[in-house]
Amino acid sequence: MDLPRNFTIRERGHRIHNPFDSGKLATLGAALRLPPGARLLDLACGSGEMLCTWARDHRVTGTGVDISTVFLRQAETRAAELGVTDRVEFVHGDASGHVADTPVDVAACVGATWIGDGVPGTVALLRRSLRPGGIMLVGEPYWRREPTDQTVVEACHATTRDDFLPLPETLERFAELGTDVVEMVLADQGSWDRYVAAQWLNLRRWLDRNPDDELHDELRAELDTAPVRHVRYQREYLGWGVFALMDR
Repeated sequence: MDLPRNFTIRERGHRIHNPFDSGKLATLGAALRLPPGARLLDLACGSGEMLCTWARDHRVTGTGVDISTVFLRQAETRAAELGVTDRVEFVHGDASGHVADTPVDVAACVGATWIGDGVPGTVALLRRSLRPGGIMLVGEPYWRREPTDQTVVEACHATTRDDFLPLPETLERFAELGTDVVEMVLADQGSWDRYVAAQWLNLRRWLDRNPDDELHDELRAELDTAPVRHVRYQREYLGWGVFALMDR
């Protein structure tokens, strides 16, 4: 059980596997005003940057769950670098079926709502681990601009324009699920660039080192088109944010 190799090649150098930079992640952590000792569960935690930095900065504790062995090794290394190995742990597993043994103060799925087959299922999954009065964190794309045609939709990694909603409708959907939106921090074009453009350097260095790998031609073709696709479509049309929710 692991992520496909092309995904880890593309994002191996990342600490944050979504279009947040470290400043936005810190802003979110401060905005939540978590007390020392608050317990977090981070489903699809990637390389664990949220848990590790918040454990350092806010003295929270937590568990991260992810399917990627590569990213979990990076998470454990990061925890050691920041001196928080006594406050965080990382579990290799399928986040879609993970429920905390003891209810937590914050249950998060930041940018991986496919683990619940979409936002409603992910919110339902997070609720199973959350204490009464706790906070859910959901990271989700939204349309910054209405896509003009199917080419734009597919270039933004969607199948149909209904895969994502504009920002107001995204917030309305959370309300329909019985939650209050109590905070949000949104990506901007600069943080999108840092997430996506960093992948191009990862790809190029991997291509130079692995000319005979079976994935070489596929990833070479991706790098040929990715920069223009990003600036023409994703950077202009697709937003992304983390939304803090509390049950009504």
